Amino acid sequence: MLRAVTKLNLPSRKEVAADWKADGGRIAAVYPIHYPRELLRAFGVLPMEVWGPPGTRTASGDRHLQAYTCSIVRGGLSFLLDGGVDVADLIVVPHACDSLQGMGSMLIDFVDERRPVLTIYSPRGGSGVTRIDFLNRELAAVFEKLAEIVGEQPSAAALREAIDRETKADALLAQLLSSRRRIDLGERDFYRLVRSREYLPAEQFTRIVQGYLTEPLGELDDRPAVVISGLVPEPMGILDAIEEAGGRVVGDDMACSGRRLYGEGSSEDPLRRMAERLLSAPPDSTRGAEIQARADHLVALAAAGGAKAVLHFLVKFCEPELFYLPQMRPTLEAAGLRSIVIEADVCEPLPNQAVTRAQALVETLR
Repeated sequence: MLRAVTKLNLPSRKEVAADWKADGGRIAAVYPIHYPRELLRAFGVLPMEVWGPPGTRTASGDRHLQAYTCSIVRGGLSFLLDGGVDVADLIVVPHACDSLQGMGSMLIDFVDERRPVLTIYSPRGGSGVTRIDFLNRELAAVFEKLAEIVGEQPSAAALREAIDRETKADALLAQLLSSRRRIDLGERDFYRLVRSREYLPAEQFTRIVQGYLTEPLGELDDRPAVVISGLVPEPMGILDAIEEAGGRVVGDDMACSGRRLYGEGSSEDPLRRMAERLLSAPPDSTRGAEIQARADHLVALAAAGGAKAVLHFLVKFCEPELFYLPQMRPTLEAAGLRSIVIEADVCEPLPNQAVTRAQALVETLR
């Protein structure tokens, strides 16, 4: 068994934002999923991500969106309209799906006239140099827009320094996730630590995580283990449900974390290296990954962590995720993995039915 669970102490998003602005920095409110953190940081802009957020009242955004739009977009737009991102100097909306693309266009054309809105398009499917070329050109366009906003351009050396800083933080995130079964944090606190990558400066995230990874790790945890897959573990009650049933998450296929374990890249050109890094992440439904690649990745995560089940924890109406599930299931079953699907709304409490189903899954693994 593990040692007694330690208490996690992290600065809040408001504290980080206030400190950054006090030092003269700019802040970008960034919507999901893939974007070049290092490019923003090279311009002195700190990215702070918006995944909903949980508990947001969606009335403001609902007036602009179809009823079947997912709660990440509905909540994210409402949060912006209600002043939740007023601290931000610019808005960044990657094209993770049609709903987010539509939101980006809406902000540019109709909603947010006070701040620049940048959109980023990532190539879908395929492989090789063509994808890198496309994203390289996209990042070059973002570079020019940031230079116009900030009024100056970072040097190539500054870009490389920013890349190295983010690469180190990404490597530590990967190490943190792979060490899950030996780190003495409860499920909710562990994911608070993992998701602090969404708003902490890379160097601050690195210092905090190194503290956990350099301490003697606990003994290998032998509780029933699951892989969690989806976009974001919100509501976080899903983690409480797993833990209260005596289980543990040992594999992460979440878009907010495990699908953003970017490699180092090899190009001498900084922008091209950023493109290589962004495209090196694990297979992702929002970027049109091959179905078999997605399924094989889940099987590999389960094998690495000793998991016997995959919990697909999906945001309601998330079409990119839902399209994959029926075709991945045969591969999971062939590998001896149980799997269930739970849909939830990021902005609402976790339904009791979802709690019961998650706990029942853990019970079947004993």
